[in-house]
Amino acid sequence: MTEAVSRPTLEAVAARAGVSRATVSRVVNGGDGVREPLAERVRRAVEELGYVPNQAARSLVTRRHDAVAVVIAEPETRVFTDPFFALQLRGISKELTAHDNQLVLLLTEGRADHARVARYLAGGHVDGALVFSLHLDDPLPGLIHDAGVPTVFGGRPDWGADTRAADPGVVYVDCDNRGGARAAVRHLLDLGRRRVAHITGALDQTSAVDRLDGYRDVMTDVLGEYDPRLVEESDFTPSGGERAMRELLDRCPDVDAVFAANDLTALGALRVLRASGRRVPEDVAVVGFDDMVPVTEQADPPLTTVRQDIEEMGRLMARLLLRGLSGAREGTDTTAGAQEAPPSEAILPTTLIRRASA
Repeated sequence: MTEAVSRPTLEAVAARAGVSRATVSRVVNGGDGVREPLAERVRRAVEELGYVPNQAARSLVTRRHDAVAVVIAEPETRVFTDPFFALQLRGISKELTAHDNQLVLLLTEGRADHARVARYLAGGHVDGALVFSLHLDDPLPGLIHDAGVPTVFGGRPDWGADTRAADPGVVYVDCDNRGGARAAVRHLLDLGRRRVAHITGALDQTSAVDRLDGYRDVMTDVLGEYDPRLVEESDFTPSGGERAMRELLDRCPDVDAVFAANDLTALGALRVLRASGRRVPEDVAVVGFDDMVPVTEQADPPLTTVRQDIEEMGRLMARLLLRGLSGAREGTDTTAGAQEAPPSEAILPTTLIRRASA
């Protein structure tokens, strides 16, 4: 064991700089009212002594924690195996780090974890929360609303029966799921395919619902109707894609194209098509959604997919939250008519990326 090393104190910095303890506290905590020559002496003393402010004491003065909770409503087995979450967390982390904020990751394995997360958020440990991958029956939005924590959501929210969370001022970031799905299906129809199947994501999440709606839009517009037998529900996972593709081939063996709700689902579908002797894209064309490089590189053949900027979505979520927190601290008007008010929603565009699978 190593001996604990005593850290420089606020009093030591004050003595080195030749100023009062209160002056050091104001400079360290970003307060006003200190002349620049004195502030410079304090900063030089802080650097020379290697002083690190005590965060707990600083929070009492500033009422800031410089920490943001990231709440993912998924079990850890999903979060740490799906590259979508890694990309979104990377974007969030970059933005928070750039503003000297800490990321506190909170996962929910099941209902028992919801109360734990709500208690943590209500306990004043963080300045705000970023929440994503919500499900329609998830009680988290209502619990977070009750905790009174500034929040930005990832994905279009749908509160279901929980009217407590239905705050008209809610802020969220999403991509154009419906428009991206339309582009994917239109591309398949433009290739001359007519038996276009759709493997959905988990339909208790709005992203999956919006992509299904985009599929229905184009199939109905172009063909006059869509065949519900060509739609199979899945869960955004490779194993779910495999199961759904087998179901579709058993039910509709004449399928000539598949729009999968995400790239992981498309990977599973490609495995089953290959095992069944179907050639891609000659017999069945396949399009995914996300354009996650670790996944598209594994696809054989390379996957045509709809790109959404997942990392930028994370950065934008963090940016909007920090902007709202900054406005609240400075007493800035953040109502809808204020010039600096964060938008209530930010919808990022999607782009069809054409590769060999379709």
